Amino acid sequence: MATATDFFTPDEEAAVIEAIRQAEKNTSGEVRVHIENTSEKPPLERAQEVFGFLGMNATADRNGVLFYVGIENHSFAILGDEGIDKVVEPDFWDSTKDIVIEEFKQGRFAEGLVKGVLLAGERLKIYFPYDKNDINELPDTISKG
Repeated sequence: MATATDFFTPDEEAAVIEAIRQAEKNTSGEVRVHIENTSEKPPLERAQEVFGFLGMNATADRNGVLFYVGIENHSFAILGDEGIDKVVEPDFWDSTKDIVIEEFKQGRFAEGLVKGVLLAGERLKIYFPYDKNDINELPDTISKG
């Protein structure tokens, strides 16, 4: 079974990282992807822990988005910070999550994350458009734990 460190091929990992960069070109929002082997906690609860651990709640506009993947439990969550939650409809992430999960069901994990991250960027730019003074507040990497 794959682990967080070898879940993606180098090309797949590069594609996900490029999707993060592309998504962030259109928005001041910050996107992270976190992959870990397993967690005993429900995916959303674990995503909240990881969100804090990665410092995602420290962005100026509180507009960070985390894509959380638990490999062994087949768990997945998308979590947006409070700045996003204040302005978007309650089911804002549902369509994005559905697209990602559909790819995951076919075993296309990198493709699912790429599609989800790009869609998140498109949706975020509506509420948090890119500003010329915007700085990249979080690393455009995949965290693994």
